[in-house]
Amino acid sequence: MRKTKILPWTEEWDKTYSREEEILKKIFNEQLVDIFHIGSTSIPAIGYAKPIIDILIVVKDIEKVDLYNQVLGEYGYQPQGENGIIGRRYFPKGKENRTHHVHIFQVGNESIKTHLDFKDFLIKHPEDAKRYGDLKTKLAKQFPDDHHKYQSEKQEFVNQLVEKAKNWALKRNPY
Repeated sequence: MRKTKILPWTEEWDKTYSREEEILKKIFNEQLVDIFHIGSTSIPAIGYAKPIIDILIVVKDIEKVDLYNQVLGEYGYQPQGENGIIGRRYFPKGKENRTHHVHIFQVGNESIKTHLDFKDFLIKHPEDAKRYGDLKTKLAKQFPDDHHKYQSEKQEFVNQLVEKAKNWALKRNPY
């Protein structure tokens, strides 16, 4: 079972993302629409995060992503298909000692906006980001050897933040 490790936020995560971004841009070349650093490692005010870089890739055709499974495997990524989210392709890297999670969606998928609004909301609302980081450290201490329990315990708080982010984004751009 994977352990839950939470570390203080560091600029090194941005550098790690940038290095991986270059590799992924080359791999997806013709299919790539956009690529983003998302998740807690992309939000300095969060204070603490699992040292796993979340990457959101937007592609032209989600069905063609499966053609890249072998080359992604050569870079250590494991194809997991939709892995519970319809319309996504998911690729973790690092097995039990994960370093990256790549989430791929086709342009126009609603999940893209949800992820980006969540990140933007927490960047613009550092007090909410800090509360989220504090919760992560508390739960990691409480469930150091039970990653699934850690995830399930923080889910209600994450759902509340997602809802706040959606409402905030709608007020900023109601169209």
